[in-house]
Amino acid sequence: MEKNWVALLQNQNQLEKVLETNQASEKFGLVLSEEEAGLILEEHRNTLQEQRRIEFGESIISRIIYEFCDSDYIDQTHYAETIIRLQQIFYQYKNDVMDQMTDDELLHFMKDQFEQVCYGDLDYLEGTCLSDLAQAIRLGTVDFRRSDRCENYSKSDDRKRWDSELYLETLKDLF
Repeated sequence: MEKNWVALLQNQNQLEKVLETNQASEKFGLVLSEEEAGLILEEHRNTLQEQRRIEFGESIISRIIYEFCDSDYIDQTHYAETIIRLQQIFYQYKNDVMDQMTDDELLHFMKDQFEQVCYGDLDYLEGTCLSDLAQAIRLGTVDFRRSDRCENYSKSDDRKRWDSELYLETLKDLF
């Protein structure tokens, strides 16, 4: 009986923390309902279990929301689903980079790639950008324990990217 009371109290506390993020995210047109926040927390517990991770202290959910709420690629319609997917990706790659990156480093890297390289495509973020990063860390070609972390990775990333200016120019030529 006492365990259930403690679990309910923790869950309520986490729910309140997630709902507090609405104060920052509503400036960008993004607000979570209590039901959506509950769904995010439920999926958070499932993801932790699937990835065999334990979280001490404050949940990563609020930090993900604060990091990504200003993105041009997230809209209200898919906001909760996007946060759920981002937390799943976060924990998967926290394991894949063998904890050689801090939570903040991984979150900043994810946001940078999401905005600058993936243009909001979560599949590309997960399947290409973070996969390449994890492989580079496992092979030892990138060391995120040094001070030039992101810059070093950017230099070693030889994947061809599409050029937005060329794309717009080509689009103008077509029409």
